[in-house]
Amino acid sequence: MVPAAAVGWLRLRPERDPHRVVWDGLTSLLMSLTGGPLRRGLWIAGLLVLGLLLTLRLLPRADYLPEGNRNLVFAFILPPPGANVEFIERVMGRTVIERLAPHLRGEREPVVRHYFFVAVPRGVFMGVRARDPEQAGALVPLVNEVVGGFPDTLAFARRASLFGGFGEGRTIDMELQGRDIGRVMAAAQSAFGLIRQTLPGATVRPLPGLELAEPELRLHPRERRLAEAGWDRKVAASVVRALGDGLYVGDWFDGEQTRDIILRTRPWKSPGELEALPLATPSAGVLPLSELMRMERTAGPAELRRVDRRRTVTLQVSPPQAVSLEEALEKLKREVAPRIADLLPADGGIRYGGTADKLKQALSSMSGSFLLAVAILYLLMSALFRSFRDSLLVILTLPLATVGGVIGLQLLNRYTFQPMDLLTMIGFIILLGLVVNNAILLVHQTRAAERDGLPRREAVRQAVRVRLRPIFMSTLTSIFGMLPLMLMPGAGSELYRGLATVIVGGMTTSLLFTLLLLPSLLRLGEGRRA
Repeated sequence: MVPAAAVGWLRLRPERDPHRVVWDGLTSLLMSLTGGPLRRGLWIAGLLVLGLLLTLRLLPRADYLPEGNRNLVFAFILPPPGANVEFIERVMGRTVIERLAPHLRGEREPVVRHYFFVAVPRGVFMGVRARDPEQAGALVPLVNEVVGGFPDTLAFARRASLFGGFGEGRTIDMELQGRDIGRVMAAAQSAFGLIRQTLPGATVRPLPGLELAEPELRLHPRERRLAEAGWDRKVAASVVRALGDGLYVGDWFDGEQTRDIILRTRPWKSPGELEALPLATPSAGVLPLSELMRMERTAGPAELRRVDRRRTVTLQVSPPQAVSLEEALEKLKREVAPRIADLLPADGGIRYGGTADKLKQALSSMSGSFLLAVAILYLLMSALFRSFRDSLLVILTLPLATVGGVIGLQLLNRYTFQPMDLLTMIGFIILLGLVVNNAILLVHQTRAAERDGLPRREAVRQAVRVRLRPIFMSTLTSIFGMLPLMLMPGAGSELYRGLATVIVGGMTTSLLFTLLLLPSLLRLGEGRRA
């Protein structure tokens, strides 16, 4: 359609270009700047080396996914040991309501639209929304103030991630492991304070908690009595499960549904009653539990947590808004981990999970995708040009584009925090397909002119003169098309701001420097005919 319409419409327009003087002047300037072997060598070496060095030097630290500006703040409160649901609702719930009341009535800013407060035996889960979504960022300090100040209580709040709920998004799980849970818990308590000092403003959520304050019954098997009764440790463990929450023993199909069969003993109300429960053994008849196991009354964590079958206490760290996930992880490994390693038991260790583990996999996958895209692009252009050398000339312009994207991110970070998250990394892959267009135009036009008999210098001059205007047109349309995503605020703007910045920065430097690099590369064989 475009060629057919152009045949009719362009007849009505004069053939003379009103901006011809501009294009001729730019062509002469570019040919002058790339004249002489020394100048060309300096441009080629300087642009390529400087581009690679600046990219490596200014590359921002990686992040996983953007948080988004979701109008929801979550809070979690770890109540004092022994607090029941009734106490949490009566004491803590009423206090929270009183503190939120002025914001709910609109007497104080930020105005709260609604909230929820859920009390469970192991803690409180709370959420707050602002009436004005633009004030959602001010909810975090408000909620921290509302839930803080309770004695022997840990409380923390954070903005909900657009890609998950509370405890998801930009989090690093620092997992302390070891058999001696007492020493592991002591190390976790020290790490909790060190993390807050190392990353001011970070949210640290301990799982399951930082105190061994929950009543706990430990049953130690009497090995000899178990053997005399005809049992072993495996059977004893199954019996203990039956004495507690229940032991799964099979399925039952009622004709419509399959239901679990759970074996439970009769309810008991005290440790003494548990010790006196009669157990039928294969070889020793009926014996009380105390004959087969020794009971120890102690205190332990709120729940037993294991990762890779090892006792674990997890510190879930959410870095501050202005700190990337990769930078926060490096600080934890460099400044926190060495100081708590001596507090762990001999068999203890530290591992990192959560989003930090996903980030490592994502970086590996994204690097592979980037290299694969370059390889496919090179092979495709080699097939179209029928020349590996010409396609290599096009590929050499890519460092100029990547350094532009990196510089754009650095400039943007002077005004607002923008990490190199996965969406921003995708911008670099998109940039590959955009910046090569200018180089393809110049290389193709130069080779076509050489095939028509022009010497190398005149062929490059003609290519620059003919293709200069379409290069500016295509590049400027891409840049101005992405500027609204980069500059305009609003809901969801931070999701694509990094991607748009990479494309705008990369296209800008590609426009400025490709016109110097490509003529320099194309004129390397000047003086010979194609």
